[in-house]
Amino acid sequence: MSASRPLLLLHGALGAASQFDELLPLLRGRFDVHALNFAGHGGGEQTEEPFSIAGFSAGLERWLDDREMDGADIFGYSMGGYVALHLARRSPRHVGRIFTLATKFAWDEATSAKEAGMLNPVAIEEKVPRYAGQLQERHAPHDWKTVLSKTAEMMLALGREPELPIEDLAGVEHRVMIGVGDSDRMVSIEESVAAYRRLPNGRFIVMPGTPHPLEKVSSGRLVGEIDGFFLPNES
Repeated sequence: MSASRPLLLLHGALGAASQFDELLPLLRGRFDVHALNFAGHGGGEQTEEPFSIAGFSAGLERWLDDREMDGADIFGYSMGGYVALHLARRSPRHVGRIFTLATKFAWDEATSAKEAGMLNPVAIEEKVPRYAGQLQERHAPHDWKTVLSKTAEMMLALGREPELPIEDLAGVEHRVMIGVGDSDRMVSIEESVAAYRRLPNGRFIVMPGTPHPLEKVSSGRLVGEIDGFFLPNES
């Protein structure tokens, strides 16, 4: 069984397409599946512009235009879901159905300051050296500390002015699944429900025993949810 539309996998902040290496073979055969790197991530194209949801959304739009992939379905983890919804709001024809997991919708200055404060490269190297090594490998040959710094700046900017205010979700007519793990310490069930309720064609799911990091999400469970959302009702 094959999907009529491509399925794109979008990573989160500090992430890269390589994080989907385990998921890709589980989806191939049923989906024309593609994992993308946002600019400045995964050792790919660098940009002098500040990281921003609008910038990543524009880059995704260019990627789709270059491949004539209007109406592509998207699974977006964390920031990837935010980018997908931003593009759906701004240019509906580029996007088909959207499944977000662990996407944060409630941004304010206090929240942004807290999240950005955790992106201290010195503290990460001292307290979680293994994670520092993972980031270095993930973004090589580029400096992972630059990715960290630009991500922190983006988070602070989101706190000052969210690039996709929750009210704007009312203008996203696409079929959207909002997913959140019940053990997610960054994204609350309450903010996820609030986002779902704004969507004209929204659905909502809580994944049990699921924390925020993508690497700790059960691949088998996630593949089942992706199949259940994207494969039926191809029209």
